[in-house]
Amino acid sequence: AAQLVESGGGAAQAGGSLRLSCTASGYGYNSWCMGWFRQAPGKEREGVAVFHFRNGRDDYNDAVKGRFTIAQDNAANTLWLQMNNLQPEDTGMYFCAQTRVYGRCTLGGHDFLYWGQGIQVTVSS
Repeated sequence: AAQLVESGGGAAQAGGSLRLSCTASGYGYNSWCMGWFRQAPGKEREGVAVFHFRNGRDDYNDAVKGRFTIAQDNAANTLWLQMNNLQPEDTGMYFCAQTRVYGRCTLGGHDFLYWGQGIQVTVSS
């Protein structure tokens, strides 16, 4: 199975920035689609951004468009999420995930097979 490890989380003030990284390894890793998801306390998990490695397309949750950017270094098996102009509502546990090969690369997350342990992001006002 693929192993995904997130880093770069922490605390920020509103208007600040953080950059999350996700490094993938293991037999199950594939360069098809990866994404970031988050879950706030008491809320359901939601898709933040996804990136399709083969066609280079990305998609963002409306709540983060214009503020977050997803990027990847396929050679390094690394996915990033640059988060700018952070807001308190961005607080939550952020997860890196990867789909199965030929899986749907959507914010719904249905075909995401491998997940990282998650990393906390806390934004104060």
